[in-house]
Amino acid sequence: MADQENQSTDQAADDVGDNPAEQSSGGIAGALDVLRRHRRTLYGFTLGVSALTAVLGCAIVAGGFAATWDTFEGVRDYADFNIANEDSYVAYADGSMPPLLRAGAVVSFLLLVLALLVVSVLHAAYAVADSHARRGGGPLAVRELWRRIRRRLPAALMVNALAGLVVGAMAMAGLVLWDLVDRGRVPGVEPTPLHGTATPQYTLVGWMLPIAVCCLGPLMYFRLSGATAETVVERRSPFVALYRSWVLTRRARWRTLGMGTAVTAAAVLVFWVGRYAAAPLAHFAGLGMLWLSDDNVWITGVLVEILPTAVALLLLPPVIMPVVCAVFARLHGDLRAREEATPPGGAVDH
Repeated sequence: MADQENQSTDQAADDVGDNPAEQSSGGIAGALDVLRRHRRTLYGFTLGVSALTAVLGCAIVAGGFAATWDTFEGVRDYADFNIANEDSYVAYADGSMPPLLRAGAVVSFLLLVLALLVVSVLHAAYAVADSHARRGGGPLAVRELWRRIRRRLPAALMVNALAGLVVGAMAMAGLVLWDLVDRGRVPGVEPTPLHGTATPQYTLVGWMLPIAVCCLGPLMYFRLSGATAETVVERRSPFVALYRSWVLTRRARWRTLGMGTAVTAAAVLVFWVGRYAAAPLAHFAGLGMLWLSDDNVWITGVLVEILPTAVALLLLPPVIMPVVCAVFARLHGDLRAREEATPPGGAVDH
């Protein structure tokens, strides 16, 4: 086949057999079957990535607190001075907010880069594992799994970065539209007055339309979900991989939407459950920060605020990402097999 000519020689040597009798079934059931058959390798790899993510993520956050420690001390001194003089004050009104915002922006950027790296590594690993299982390959060691993906990891990073930019652009467009309507910058749409009732125009343009625009982000991501597998397994360039994913998912739009929505809902559910379960930990973390900072309630309040979200995010890779990555890898493999089995000019299943 012409597509196989794009694969390197070590790819051909890695994959066992061209016509296996042990291929898994399609869909979510097939993805779970791959997880079961290679659970030791896949979960071992995922746990290793998750542990390293936790260490690096905590180091980034700790570095952010260390960099802003003196600023928070200044905030406390400013507040204590005003309280001692019985003066009214506004927190962070002493010019301390800009450096805190800059530090927060740097920390957020580093965490986004870390998240991009984790998502790229896991998607690449599960794409390789699914391709290996589809060709009837035997047991796969963690070291071998890493060997197969490391050469294509830069391309996988590029693919996921481009897909993330698309999703971010959709979300930003929705937020900008909502902000313009809320500030009365859209002709013919008046903002809702205080304690007033929203007009139909405001409800449609100020709420429903921005939500619809934001929802385009996940839909675009579902359509581009096979790009990582294309660039890692099929050895395609990032831009070609994105295009190929768009073409492949066009043949099964409803299936792509259904599977993408299912795994996204599962990820959101795990996140919210994890955030709720981690809420009690914030109390003990706050006590520790109060002791460490000599009762600085300002820096303690920031830690208590972000801790449940941080814990919930750290739970995503080991808990739900195996299923998410396996499902998208299986979807890509099924769509590739359908394309190869469909004659030129064949019907397209929407």
